[in-house]
Amino acid sequence: MRVQSSAIDQIGIAVSTPRTPEQGPPADRRSGTLQAALGVTAFSLTFPATAWGLEGFGPWSLVAVRSVLAAVIAGGCLLALRVPVPARRHWAGLAVVAAGVVLGFPLLTTLALRTSTTAHAAVVVGLLPLTTALLSALRTGARPSRMFWGAALAGAAAVIAFTVQQSGGALSSADAYLFGALLICAAGYTEGGRLARTMPGWQVIGWALVLCLPLSVPGALVALSYEPVHLSAHSVAGLLWVAAGSQFLGLVVWYRGMAAIGIPKASQLQLAQPLLTLVWSVLLLGEQLTPAAPLTAAAVLICIALTQRARG
Repeated sequence: MRVQSSAIDQIGIAVSTPRTPEQGPPADRRSGTLQAALGVTAFSLTFPATAWGLEGFGPWSLVAVRSVLAAVIAGGCLLALRVPVPARRHWAGLAVVAAGVVLGFPLLTTLALRTSTTAHAAVVVGLLPLTTALLSALRTGARPSRMFWGAALAGAAAVIAFTVQQSGGALSSADAYLFGALLICAAGYTEGGRLARTMPGWQVIGWALVLCLPLSVPGALVALSYEPVHLSAHSVAGLLWVAAGSQFLGLVVWYRGMAAIGIPKASQLQLAQPLLTLVWSVLLLGEQLTPAAPLTAAAVLICIALTQRARG
């Protein structure tokens, strides 16, 4: 689903160079914009890929195997680059990132997508940037402006109204999973943002993935023994994408893009993520969108843009 303030930029890297991104060469800025856009595109495909994966895997199997594969890729990169093991004081924070971003969010959204459309989930999870911003403000003791709080509350109201309307006047079990995913992932992103002050963001995710291996490997073995597997082109492609594309490689190009153009500009690109997911849900899954879905996604996008402006 990196995240998003935007959620994913809460775990962004701190770039310490003598020049700001805006002062860099135009070619670097163009390359950075392209890489950040590729990262957003990768994230926007997460829900459709998860829906494909669920065609052949059970929800627990899909999440566990996804985590194992992503950890193998991340661990290989960490070893190849000889990245030192983080200091002991960072492991508690990495555990929070792992619980929220590596395990909690993928599991809860995967359980939700068993009964929810990807379009519906994309609109609800479009609230993640605002949720992350709120938790970040509480965590750091910041005092955002009235404009920030007003936009955040308006975005939340729009999503709640959408979910109630789509669920026939009451929240469904899928909505409960999605709102739970918002909270746990926002906590993971907020803690990741704190860690990213001392290490690159991709290393935060990489070590969080590796930290989950003692749980994800036996979890995958148990889940695969209980949940039937029916391999198909869709299920394999979906699994590979959520593991390699969404959970690791997408984050790598995203962080490189942020380093080149700066977090504020990269965040503006990510505002299009929920709308892109709606497009993929139609093109890849053949879902039929209700008029409320794109309208609510656009309303949330505007609210997020206002929070960005309010935070300067």
